[in-house]
Amino acid sequence: MTKYFKQFTTNPKNDILAGMTVSLAMIPEVVAFAFVAQIDPLVALSGAFIIGLITAIFGGRPGLISGAAGAVAVIFVHMIQEGHTKGMLFDNPIDNMGYFYLLAAVVLMGIFQIFAGVFKLGRFVRLIPYPVMLGFVNGLAIVIFWAQVKMFTHKTLQVSADGVKKYISDFMTGTELYIMMGLVGLTMAIIFLLPKITKKLPASLTAILVVTIIVIVSGLDVSTVGSYIREGGGAGLKGEFPTPNMELWQNLPFNLDTLTFILPFAFLAASVGLIESLMTMNLVDELTDTRGDGNRECIAQGVGNITSGLFGGTGGCGMIGQTVININAKGRGRLSGVMMALTLLSFILFADEYIEQVPIAALVGVMFVMVIETFAWSSIRILRKIPRADAFVLVAVSAITVVFDLAIAVFAGVIISALVFAWENAIRIRARKRMKDGTLTYEIWGPLFFGSVNVFNEKFDPKNDPQYVEIDFIESRISDHSGLEAIKNIVQKYEEHGKEIKLRHLSKDCKILLKTADPKFTKMIVDDIDDPRYHLVEDPERFKNGLYDTTE
Repeated sequence: MTKYFKQFTTNPKNDILAGMTVSLAMIPEVVAFAFVAQIDPLVALSGAFIIGLITAIFGGRPGLISGAAGAVAVIFVHMIQEGHTKGMLFDNPIDNMGYFYLLAAVVLMGIFQIFAGVFKLGRFVRLIPYPVMLGFVNGLAIVIFWAQVKMFTHKTLQVSADGVKKYISDFMTGTELYIMMGLVGLTMAIIFLLPKITKKLPASLTAILVVTIIVIVSGLDVSTVGSYIREGGGAGLKGEFPTPNMELWQNLPFNLDTLTFILPFAFLAASVGLIESLMTMNLVDELTDTRGDGNRECIAQGVGNITSGLFGGTGGCGMIGQTVININAKGRGRLSGVMMALTLLSFILFADEYIEQVPIAALVGVMFVMVIETFAWSSIRILRKIPRADAFVLVAVSAITVVFDLAIAVFAGVIISALVFAWENAIRIRARKRMKDGTLTYEIWGPLFFGSVNVFNEKFDPKNDPQYVEIDFIESRISDHSGLEAIKNIVQKYEEHGKEIKLRHLSKDCKILLKTADPKFTKMIVDDIDDPRYHLVEDPERFKNGLYDTTE
């Protein structure tokens, strides 16, 4: 408990200022994702407040910022559109039915995430190879960069004859573009130069305030938070305190059709949300040289999404961009995330007219700096120095993140890395022959598992080998059931040729499994006092007796 409270009081001043900075950078990104998902920006902002607050208090990683992230928002786009169509086909047609399906899916998404935490699935993020982590960071930096480039546009809402809404984006030109670029450059210059003059002022927050004052005093006609929201079809930043959405329960049909409709979207959103949150947590671990609790973060994300859905907000997860801004602004404690959420809420309730005057250029400049500091530039230098497989994984994950999404990129990276690892270990198995007293001994070197079984089988010649054969496993490890089957098959081949075979230096659990599978192995296995003491992963008794450490 004492450790938990210390996570709040590490450095209150830095955490408060960092949280305020992040809340400003949160608004345009959350609003942009709301437009993508075709929902009211206030729904996304409410979700960002709720999820951000709950995960900051109860999550497994102090300093990690969560909100209504785009990685989750894009998953629900098709569901919302189809939900609107389904609602109009009811006996009593319901307008905006896609929104109610969204809230139900967000609640179910949270339930999946809580189960992931309860069953300790958060530990598997540690199996993600480092090249995948680098690819994730680089890919996400590129995605965030491109999202900021889109801020140099004006959105026009077009409604077709059949009621389909479509946003048309036109890039800025002429004087407007030059002013936008100048303000972005000024913001970035302040962020880079101010720390060299003084570190008492938060660079990002100071840059936003300076640029905002310049725009207001000079009367420059530039895109602001308010104009951006209204261009996208929103009514503004003004909102109310989130309350339980009773309308959800009145309009949503609780039946099997609803469950089957929202289930795949909720499961995919839960997976993507957890992957992004846990990967961001790993990044913060590296930046701060500390360690977070993945399973606790899973549960907190789940509780946050359930609460957000019940209160009428959208789903979300950890946000790498805002988290990096927070860390760079020296936000290390839980207070930074709490302050971000409370500041965001105060903007919605009390300060909307002031925040709407903040130039988009100032926030874009902050995000550009974040992109520069997030991208792993060292990965470019090491591409020729690391194994080709790792270099391929790094580039592939970056590209897939940009083209598709984070979840597909991470899964693809892990699968490629696993296949490369299996192949490299498969070709390492060796067999050295030696003849002594009429017995041919095969000394096996390297791991015997599903990937090396074929190479292992090629080492033997049952037809031409002498009458007495011995296989020595002292320098080999039988890693899985495929290895056991390979031993059984090779023994069977020697028996078919009438040869006598002995197995030496098998591990204790391997002997037990072979003898259990076929009693004839009792006579073939030589019990040596110098047998290796490794264990098969499929030995159930060792787990049952608590001999394996299954804790994180």
